[in-house]
Amino acid sequence: MSTSCSSTPRRRAPGPVRPSTDLHLEDPPDARATRHDRVSDTRHQRIGADMQLKVLAFVLAGGEGTRLYPLTRERAKPAVPFGGKYRIVDFVLSNLVNSGIYSIYVLIQFRSQSLLQHLSDGWQFGGILKNEFLIPVPAQMRTKGKEWYRGTADAIHQNLNLIEQSAPDVVVVFGADHIYRMNIREMIEYHQQRHADVTIAALPTDKRYAKDFGVIEADSGGRIIGFHEKRADAPTMPGDSQRVYASMGNYVFSTDMLLRMIEEDQEDSQSSHDFGRDILPKAIDRAEMFAYDFNTNNIPGEDPDKPPYWRDVGTLDAFYEANMDIRAISPELNLFNREWPLRTASYPDPPSKFAFDEENRRGQAIDSVVSGGSIISGGFIRDSVLGRHVFVHAGCEIESCVIFDNCDIGQNAKLRRCILEKNVRIPENAVIGFDHEEDRKHYHVTESGIVVIDGTRTPMQLSTITI
Repeated sequence: MSTSCSSTPRRRAPGPVRPSTDLHLEDPPDARATRHDRVSDTRHQRIGADMQLKVLAFVLAGGEGTRLYPLTRERAKPAVPFGGKYRIVDFVLSNLVNSGIYSIYVLIQFRSQSLLQHLSDGWQFGGILKNEFLIPVPAQMRTKGKEWYRGTADAIHQNLNLIEQSAPDVVVVFGADHIYRMNIREMIEYHQQRHADVTIAALPTDKRYAKDFGVIEADSGGRIIGFHEKRADAPTMPGDSQRVYASMGNYVFSTDMLLRMIEEDQEDSQSSHDFGRDILPKAIDRAEMFAYDFNTNNIPGEDPDKPPYWRDVGTLDAFYEANMDIRAISPELNLFNREWPLRTASYPDPPSKFAFDEENRRGQAIDSVVSGGSIISGGFIRDSVLGRHVFVHAGCEIESCVIFDNCDIGQNAKLRRCILEKNVRIPENAVIGFDHEEDRKHYHVTESGIVVIDGTRTPMQLSTITI
């Protein structure tokens, strides 16, 4: 399940079982008198210029992540650890919750156990308010062929019952594969102000990268007039000959149009059932579609002059570089913004510890991120990101590394430009990352020279009974 890249009267679904999140949005003055059947009084309770909008979110979190192997040997791509204590999926879930969207289904598929465990540990809302929920949903196999999700649109099709039973006004469909911050509420406001059927998040990108993305062609008002899949000569942005609009694979749909698109696509035997590849290009002349410029997005607590951060971490090199971004003195991705927190599972970890006040034996970490429970016992760390419960013994030198949880680095070991999976044990005096020919005999080494060291499974603690 990849994440590639108006309103007509809405079909009234059966009585809602779980109401979706209500967002209070401001209706622009020029739109209030023309919304007619778009917004009925029974579905939107107005207070002055405000309007309540029922929002249901689907997070596509079934990505197999083959290009991140071996990090995805035991887990789906959204469950891959990132930034010391987080998982990739935490970014989209934090964006939704921080934006006031609390009715969320997470669609899972490949190697889902690690992701399910993480959602259980960190993303349960408690169940007191029935319109606030985060529920993982496996492939329902509701189609005649009883198949797994065949594409992004088929993932929604197999869960149409979840839309029909809650009757949302808009449905947001977001991927779980990227590292970014986004105020989704602003994108929904843009969608409503444009009276759009579909709004697609668009990232202004240098045109030399057009061949790597699905590119949106839009007019000067933001209306989408074309799609171009990974074409080097794709049209540039209006008024900007050096950049293109790259689709971020994040969508806001008016519910009736989404249902109509999904149902019609299922009748096309030639379709791959993907939004960016099939459904949206066919809808250009039939639906009001707009591009939402991601660079206009405002995050509370962030520097307004700083461009928004977004990274596709689909390869080992991209994943490594994104981790390196957070450990800089002035990081491009700020994890310390209390107004827009990055949420994750909360574990009872002790603080990190730096041991020994002896010459040539002081635990040190420079321009690095060190997570809870880690002990730096006389080792030296530079430009690195360490996960939880990492033990660095005396004499170690670690430079430009990404280290997952529960790793143990033996005395006098030297590591450079490595990614260590969970539970790796590095022996004393080991030297890794300096001789790639030797490294390739034992580890996976990328073309750019990043050494990936595989670990072991984390033991699962079981309860016991007395007999």
